[in-house]
Amino acid sequence: MLGFTASRVQISTYLCGVALFSISFLVFLNSSISFVITQRIGQDHDVGDAVGTLGFADELVALVACPAWGLLSDRVGVRSVAVMGYAIIGLSLCVLVQAKNVYPQLLLGRLLFSLGATASATMVTAILPAMTGIKAVHDPRSPIRRAGRRSHALAPSISSELTITPARFRSQSPAMDGAHNRDTVASTSHLAGLVGMFTGCGALVALLVFLPLPTRFQKAGETPAASVADAFYVVGAVAIVVAVGCFFGLRNLPAEEGKGLHRLVHADPHKTSETTSTSRQALSYPRLFLASVQLGFKSRNIGLGYLGGFVARASSVAISLFIPLFTNTYFLRTGDCLVDPSNPSDIKNACPRAYKLAAALTGASQLVALLCAPLFGYLSGRYPKFNLPLLVAAAAGIVGYSAFGSLTSPDPKSKDGTGAVFLIVALLGISQIGAIVCSLALLARGIHNDEGPEESPSVEDSSIGTDHASAGATPPQSPLLTPAGEDAPLLIDHNNYPNHSDCSTPRPSGSRSHAHLKGSIAGTYSLLGGFGILLLTKAGGALFDISGPSAPFYMMASFNAVLLVVGTGVAAWEVIQSRRKREHDLR
Repeated sequence: MLGFTASRVQISTYLCGVALFSISFLVFLNSSISFVITQRIGQDHDVGDAVGTLGFADELVALVACPAWGLLSDRVGVRSVAVMGYAIIGLSLCVLVQAKNVYPQLLLGRLLFSLGATASATMVTAILPAMTGIKAVHDPRSPIRRAGRRSHALAPSISSELTITPARFRSQSPAMDGAHNRDTVASTSHLAGLVGMFTGCGALVALLVFLPLPTRFQKAGETPAASVADAFYVVGAVAIVVAVGCFFGLRNLPAEEGKGLHRLVHADPHKTSETTSTSRQALSYPRLFLASVQLGFKSRNIGLGYLGGFVARASSVAISLFIPLFTNTYFLRTGDCLVDPSNPSDIKNACPRAYKLAAALTGASQLVALLCAPLFGYLSGRYPKFNLPLLVAAAAGIVGYSAFGSLTSPDPKSKDGTGAVFLIVALLGISQIGAIVCSLALLARGIHNDEGPEESPSVEDSSIGTDHASAGATPPQSPLLTPAGEDAPLLIDHNNYPNHSDCSTPRPSGSRSHAHLKGSIAGTYSLLGGFGILLLTKAGGALFDISGPSAPFYMMASFNAVLLVVGTGVAAWEVIQSRRKREHDLR
């Protein structure tokens, strides 16, 4: 049985709302912003430069906004940030078509859109851990259950601590805990695969539904300027509808109890003075960010997830930007394109063969990625021990990018071309979606702390204080009642172990969950992904001009090589730790 702790409505809202549309509006805006410049503003020169500047400003804002939204969600909740994100997107799309000039009006509108887009993209990662977890059997008398609402807390009932029954013993035995962990890993990985598939479908929604709107309005008799504006109004209205759906569909998410806008700048007024002091300490956003960065070094799952996100985002640029650029450069070099010097960016009309081939190559890569997303989700849950699916994705990236970089011609019909180019771009799609799905699953597993108590960092190491309930975290589980040895006392003296750190009785891994940091972790994940995009865009673009068209692809091969080496090192560490544990058990 899969370990979903969210309801069907919450999961459906997450997939069909947050995940599906997280990329749709961005694809729509990137593809139609030039029409706003030409049709609405009326500028017919330096359009390419304006589009590039707007895109670069968008990425700069994203570098700051992604971790900021993640930190904010740890205080006000992921639901509030998702609603704000899509509401801002809807507002910005309506504001963009009111601009009378590129600078500063259109630029400010694009920056506003970037704020909303980064919020929705970050919440795709932050909400995932709340969807899955170790299911617990709650007692009606448990203080965790709140009157009048369904409880999703991941902690077992703490009623009747002094009574040992066969049911309690079985529910708290290591075997049962291991089974729950396996369910959590499987459900997290499967859901991550669905997230990858739904985000891919979101791009199709933008291409097949949103982008044709101006043409349809123009055929209905509207002017080009009015048709562009109406298309933006319609898509903006869709964003508002998604925000409303998230508001109602993501209510009462697991591990989100106590979070809300009241936690933005002050502590809960109903808490005691001691707890209020700690709660104010928990509002230190820099410390939350530092804790999420530190977890990248202390938790192997989170650290490997960060690296996988960096490679995945860089891979998206390599496929969408450098494959068309490589193709266009080849056709220009061979003299098959006649580009207008006054409009060198008009490759679509000046070189239709290059445009069609680039679209075919990138389309084949993305189609393979879309089909493989659920497969990687299944494999990641089926073989989580050594992260084999992620290693396979990294190996596919090394082979695929190295092979594409070594191509003389991307055209399979040319004398220097090869029909294997479509197999090569298929490997690129496998590498990209594998890194995306597996990194999301790793982050969720790291947040749930499903990597074993002997290696996993304790909550106290997160440097944000010890009052985790005030941060909206899952209440810690009580220690097991079964003594560690025959000479150990039957009942543990909690006065001697106030922090449960020195008890001989092991604690369940869920007691050290990092759910209170999931937003910060998601923000850091998106931040590193943004660095990957900027690094490949700037450094790869410069090397493209200096060293040749193959340079960005060899850069991506090296990124995947680093991911493979680190992933192999983590797998070797797991083998060593497992062997040490067996030796310890035999003693």
